[in-house]
Amino acid sequence: MDTMLTKKTATLRGAQGERAGDVNEAAAQAALRRGPTRELAPDEERVMRMRLGASPPRATPLERVAAPYTDLEIEVLAVEIEAHLRWKEHQATVAARAATRVAPQHSRTKEKIVRALRKKA
Repeated sequence: MDTMLTKKTATLRGAQGERAGDVNEAAAQAALRRGPTRELAPDEERVMRMRLGASPPRATPLERVAAPYTDLEIEVLAVEIEAHLRWKEHQATVAARAATRVAPQHSRTKEKIVRALRKKA
């Protein structure tokens, strides 16, 4: 549906600094939400989506940019994950031990001994 440009809307656009061919941010986001654009190259569309914060349509599959892992990379990643899990387990046991540790209690006898030693020195 083609909208007519009335004198009033043309005046408003002119006051806001827009020209008849300009597209505002909301219109660009709406166009990007509808689906892929025919006028833009894929890189240009990606930049516009990032710039405007427009998410891709729900039905669009996400691109995979990274290359598949080699066998060596998979093994290194597995070792890193295993080491991280062991470290987290170790941290949990250290925290559990610290929670169960008994706080030292003050003893009157001990305080008397310390005071007597201080007087001697």
